[in-house]
Amino acid sequence: MNHSYATFLLEDQLFGVRVDHVQEVLENVRLTQVPLAPPSVSGLLNLRGQIVVALDMRVQFGRPPRPPGAPCVHVVVRLDGEAVSLLFDRVADVVDVADGDQEPVPPTLPEAVKVLAPTVVTQPHAVLLLLDLDRAATVN
Repeated sequence: MNHSYATFLLEDQLFGVRVDHVQEVLENVRLTQVPLAPPSVSGLLNLRGQIVVALDMRVQFGRPPRPPGAPCVHVVVRLDGEAVSLLFDRVADVVDVADGDQEPVPPTLPEAVKVLAPTVVTQPHAVLLLLDLDRAATVN
């Protein structure tokens, strides 16, 4: 069976989110800072009256946080009826992935990658890491 994935970049690494979990993709959204929040929480955004937590995927994957004012895209996903915004650097493409093309990530990758993106798909020009949204959209 094939599934469509919206893909996004963090630096030069490609990540995929199943299209049916993506509510919308936003750019240039103003965030309200949250005092004493964990480092992965970039802030809150007001999405047509709904307050949504924005998570910096750089921090989720153990990288340095996004510099203030750095451009990013908000990938708003729905999990159990709740919206969460995942911050990536850029939008890439939508790709179709067959179940048979998915493999577990190599055991030599960092623990954060193995937990948050446990599946990999080899693309013609890149390696695509598929997010486990239940884990990736959880505040660390």
